[in-house]
Amino acid sequence: MNIPNQPLAERLRPKNLDDFLGQKHLVGKNAVLRKMIESGNIRSFILWGPPGTGKTTLAKIIANQLNRPFYSLSAVNSGVKDVRDVIDKAINLQYLNQPNAIVFIDEIHRFNKSQQDSLLSAVENGIITLIGATTENPSFEVISPLLSRCQVYTFRPLDKEDLLKLIDKALTQDYYLKQIPVKIIENEAILRFSGGDARKLLNIIEIIINSHFSEKKNEEIEITNSLVTEKLQENMAFYDKNGEMHYDIISAFIKSIRGSDPNAAVYWLARMAEGGEDVKFIARRMLILAAEDIGLANPNALLLANACFQAVNVIGWPESRIILSETAIYLATSPKSNSAYLAIEEAINMVKETGDLSVPLNIRNAPTKLMKDLGYGKDYKYAHNYENNFIQEEFLPKEIRGQIFYKPQKNQKEEEISKRLSKLWKEKYNY
Repeated sequence: MNIPNQPLAERLRPKNLDDFLGQKHLVGKNAVLRKMIESGNIRSFILWGPPGTGKTTLAKIIANQLNRPFYSLSAVNSGVKDVRDVIDKAINLQYLNQPNAIVFIDEIHRFNKSQQDSLLSAVENGIITLIGATTENPSFEVISPLLSRCQVYTFRPLDKEDLLKLIDKALTQDYYLKQIPVKIIENEAILRFSGGDARKLLNIIEIIINSHFSEKKNEEIEITNSLVTEKLQENMAFYDKNGEMHYDIISAFIKSIRGSDPNAAVYWLARMAEGGEDVKFIARRMLILAAEDIGLANPNALLLANACFQAVNVIGWPESRIILSETAIYLATSPKSNSAYLAIEEAINMVKETGDLSVPLNIRNAPTKLMKDLGYGKDYKYAHNYENNFIQEEFLPKEIRGQIFYKPQKNQKEEEISKRLSKLWKEKYNY
């Protein structure tokens, strides 16, 4: 049988909300996005979530259901000129008394600042309705002025029920596959390897069926866990940078560094490098680890991790593997401390418990005469006027004075910190 060139995922792409699988919290009955779509009053928004969860599909459904002009750009191969061309087309449509166009930008996190800036005026003035799609946290990747003009909706991986419905739909409704005798004996491997990604699940089915016909077999296809694993190992990289294994491997990488095992750290780094993982994702996770797990035991770790993050943004693959390796080994072999992490968590909990306690008068800002007359800044002791640039002063609100948030841990650097604080503060910081 001839299998068409058009991918199964495209052939099965839903055309309306009733056929859309997953994201019930957004498009289910009475959910926020469904209500917005049904009202016809669509505002700009960004869809944030893993690949294969329906972000592009939903954008197309919205444009189709509302009969709005639709322009699609990919941030991978579009520049400022492309954005401006689309905006010009949208302006011309308004002259013809057409509704404002929907502009869908896939992987919007890949747009640089100038590209994102080029969208601002058109979004703000209602020339276009922007729908962005991203797999990265918009708070990190989308500029604040644009983010403030867009609502962010979070997409979730498809659950087991949705994935099983999709398998059934593929085998019973697709014009080509419904003519092929396929029997699902076991489905655990398909579900696990798909990682909640509809596109990946359909690709897996295609790989298995195409492989079956390439071997010139005419009998019924019986899909088992072992068959799925065998065919995927033959046809796909075993590492999946967007599915379940993506999270397992980055977890193993971080825990290896935290556990001071450089060999394991480099191995898991190699797995990500060979799997095509996003270099910025790896560097960002090491930057967080440097502060959270090494901290004051080796403050240079944060500096090196930050330098690594900046460097890989300039270099890219494959040379970045060397920079990442150097940083991973350095972090893994550094002494560990999570004292800074514990300190801020304890302080945040205290703020939640006690609320907005007043700033002591002596350390308040006093830029005006009235504030000075009210006692702001009165009796403040300027540390540099005293021996060793230090004088005991109270800086916490009176209600929580004596509370200790930062507790140095047992490593060379923090033992030095502990001794210095004890010498300066005596009993207050007598650890």
